[in-house]
Amino acid sequence: MVTVKGVEKGSYASKAKIINGDILVTVNGNEICDVLDYRYYSTDKKLNLKLLRDGKEIFVSINKKDEYDELGLEFETYLMDKQHSCKNGCIFCFIDQNPKGMRDTIYFKDDDSRMSFFFGNYVTLTNLDEKEVDRIIKMRISPVNISVHTTDPELRVKMMKNKNAGKSLSYLKRFYDGEINMNCQIVLCKGVNDGEYLEKSLKELSSLYPYVQSIAVVPAGLTAHRQNLYPLEPFDEKDSLDVISLIDAVGNENFEKHGARLCYASDEWYLKAKLPLPSEDYYEEYPQIENGVGMIRSMECEIDEEIAFLGEDGFGLCEKREISVVTGEAAYDFIKKSVEKLTQKWYNLDCKVYKAKNLFFGGEVNVAGLLTGSDLMTALEGKELGDILYIPSVMLRHEQDRFLDDMTVEELSSKLGVEIRTTTSDGADFVRTLLGI
Repeated sequence: MVTVKGVEKGSYASKAKIINGDILVTVNGNEICDVLDYRYYSTDKKLNLKLLRDGKEIFVSINKKDEYDELGLEFETYLMDKQHSCKNGCIFCFIDQNPKGMRDTIYFKDDDSRMSFFFGNYVTLTNLDEKEVDRIIKMRISPVNISVHTTDPELRVKMMKNKNAGKSLSYLKRFYDGEINMNCQIVLCKGVNDGEYLEKSLKELSSLYPYVQSIAVVPAGLTAHRQNLYPLEPFDEKDSLDVISLIDAVGNENFEKHGARLCYASDEWYLKAKLPLPSEDYYEEYPQIENGVGMIRSMECEIDEEIAFLGEDGFGLCEKREISVVTGEAAYDFIKKSVEKLTQKWYNLDCKVYKAKNLFFGGEVNVAGLLTGSDLMTALEGKELGDILYIPSVMLRHEQDRFLDDMTVEELSSKLGVEIRTTTSDGADFVRTLLGI
């Protein structure tokens, strides 16, 4: 049962006399507990709703013109109930490594299969039970993004500090049998789930092809705030070479057998190993680009294509501009090289590129998305920033108004004395934004 908090004027629900405060109990006889139930069962054209109003049952019939028309009901939250939080104590959890004193939402650990479906979040499966698995299969909720980390049950329990972590691996086979697509990730911890454990995990997940569509391997992020946590060490250059070699070995086997690699190392491994990134063909359809797999290669190709698309005119499209760009240590060389491609062709573009070190989180954290306002302030104070400073949009929270340390964009702009705008990881957008087109 869920409570109606609003009714859109002129909607089906409004015409059916549904009002604020009504409690939606069932749709066509199916119990409604959350947004998945509501969306799944309200797609028929003919709907019979059971509601409670002041403790009394009322029944409403609605005939929609199109099965996908919205009813016009609004609820207190998007999910229509509370977001499910994580019950694990993963030895590598990044949230546990946050400094104290940040806003409460920073410390919330999400582990909600509905968020996986709607927003691509990764879930561990430890929050699921048989009933929820049955519902996912029945509703064809696909793909499900799964944080696996290891397919060894005992090691998974140890890594996630949850007695159900090993048992929940059985849901992978359930999803396979139910033809539910899965994208998997492995957060790799040195000396824990690497080596033979990694090879075992990659091969066992690959055996669930075609419903396991991709497997990303990313290194555990280690901040400087790991007090009283499981002792983890960063991967060095040699370690990273070994990891890439192992992933490629299994990926090559998959390609020979299925025509798809399935297994991918995130960009961080290549940067750590000081290796060039693979070609665009290697990443196939970029199935794990949001997980940092092939993001740099994809953006590079898009930048080159956009430069070529804009033609041979090296001056006319861009007025004289004096601007600057800031990024993290990991992407600095790539962004600097990309900007040089623009300034060589559009010689009236003056764009300086700056590197910001992550002092807020410290440790091995070097990606742009985790830089804070205070980090940028330290890196850029006194620098020549031109008329506009461009920052990657991933530095800002969803609302795009403030950094992880709660400094607002306006505050940083005022302190640095420059207008601040954002760029995205889309290469064409990056080019056009810097050119002012």
